[in-house]
Amino acid sequence: MAELRHSTVAAAAARSSNSPAKRDSDASAASSPFASTSSARGRGGGDDDDGKDAHRSSPLLPHHHKRLGLPSPLRSLLALEDPRSPSASSSYRILLALLAFLLLAAAFSATSVWSRLNAPYLCQKDGITLHCPETKEVPSLWENPRAATTSWKPYVPPENETSGYIFIHAEGGLNQQRIAICNAVAIAKIMKATLILPVLKQDQIWKDQTKFEDIFDVDHFINYLKDDVRIVRDIPDWFTEKDELFTSIKRTVKNIPKYASAQFYIDNVLPRIKEKKIMSIKPFVDRLGYDNVPMEINRLRCRVNYHALKFLPDIEEMADKLAARMRNRTGSVNPYMALHLRFEKGMVGLSFCDFAGTREEKEMMAAYRQKEWPRRYKNGSHLWPLALQKRKEGRCPLEPGEIAIILRALGYTRGTQIYVASGQVYGGKNRMAPLRNMFPNLVTKEELASAAELAPFRKHVTSLAALDFLVCLRSDAFVMTHGGNFAKLIMGARRYGGRHRLKSIKPDKGLMSKSLGDPHMGWAAFSDDVVITHQTRAGLPEPTFPNYDLWENPLTPCMCPTA
Repeated sequence: MAELRHSTVAAAAARSSNSPAKRDSDASAASSPFASTSSARGRGGGDDDDGKDAHRSSPLLPHHHKRLGLPSPLRSLLALEDPRSPSASSSYRILLALLAFLLLAAAFSATSVWSRLNAPYLCQKDGITLHCPETKEVPSLWENPRAATTSWKPYVPPENETSGYIFIHAEGGLNQQRIAICNAVAIAKIMKATLILPVLKQDQIWKDQTKFEDIFDVDHFINYLKDDVRIVRDIPDWFTEKDELFTSIKRTVKNIPKYASAQFYIDNVLPRIKEKKIMSIKPFVDRLGYDNVPMEINRLRCRVNYHALKFLPDIEEMADKLAARMRNRTGSVNPYMALHLRFEKGMVGLSFCDFAGTREEKEMMAAYRQKEWPRRYKNGSHLWPLALQKRKEGRCPLEPGEIAIILRALGYTRGTQIYVASGQVYGGKNRMAPLRNMFPNLVTKEELASAAELAPFRKHVTSLAALDFLVCLRSDAFVMTHGGNFAKLIMGARRYGGRHRLKSIKPDKGLMSKSLGDPHMGWAAFSDDVVITHQTRAGLPEPTFPNYDLWENPLTPCMCPTA
């Protein structure tokens, strides 16, 4: 019986150990990291040494530390390592040193952080006084700190990049030469060529041998245009055929049409310059158009005319003296008029117009024309009807007496101060008598300045012409009697420089011819016609039109409205 009961109990125990509930409880106990410890203590009946040995012999705890990757100080803090061990003691010392360093760094930075937090965002106002945070001046306030790493300058093609050299003779009088110089710079820009300083050619009428440097400031001319065109003072030394430059057909570009386009130069002149390296262009009067070139080229011509071509200082100073003397002739400051009187013998002959005079004067003029312009004169039989037609069309110069009547009709009185810019008037004092009788305050530069003052300028006719140009430019009213480059350049310069607010009168010669030839027109009607006609001919800038003259009216390409 006893054996039977013992076997029955063992079987029951076996069945209970194999039950699902028992297996689940055993699995949960085995999965706990402290399962081996607790079970060992339970089995050991509370023996301490056995518990310690069981703890050390646990196969789970060391591998668990490695999986977490914790440093020894933190393992001690988390009670994962015995704090009484030697390794834990050194870990605590390291941790305390780290904490002390962090506290020390925080103490040093606290003051700086506190001052930044309490600094005002902008200035603080105390009454009418502003208190702003103090700043320390740094060099970058005045100099770009990165300037040393990058540097720029205007691009100027070096000599070996130029397409070649061009050389011109500026023909005619001073103002025709001025226009030729402007055009020479323009075509050098069009062809990307180097311009040799132009030579001022002697004119058959002016008989003058003036050099460029005798009239204009060469250094200013070259430096002002250095960013647009490369200009050299003389023909390069490596070119040995200097004497043949204007005589050899191989070195001269001829037959350029008047008012040629920019494309013409690119297609026909540039290839020859590239081939020969140096070429002269002949003739060069009016060889570049206005409305068939890019706008930037016309603007360049304006910069040359109004800025780059600067007269020498002594010419400028003498012109200022003459203008000041004109304004103070009466003992008080008064305005003055500048009258450009085109009635020299050469102009009268070239116009082929008929003028009042004796039979002897007419015969002398006919002989002069036949000598100077034989192809146009022929036998002279066709000149009379041609002269009448030109006068009706307003293409004849006004005589001194005619301009005197126009000025009086416009309202200018006998006391008007008039500066006369002209050469030797054809007919002399007799021809000037009507004008001087109506306006006795009529003076020339020879009457304003002494012979000693004008002596340095008499070496060159163009120097005297430059004085007239500047005095007319500075006048309070400018009146022209005929076209021509002098009058056109004065009108254009007054418009460009803002002097269009003062009058620059261009008489309607066609209307004047008709009115002066009407024997039945009274003075009142004539005066009204003159005033009304010239209200729109007083020198205001005007919109340009095809084939316009850039020198007389630079509005469209070179001017813009004020704000």
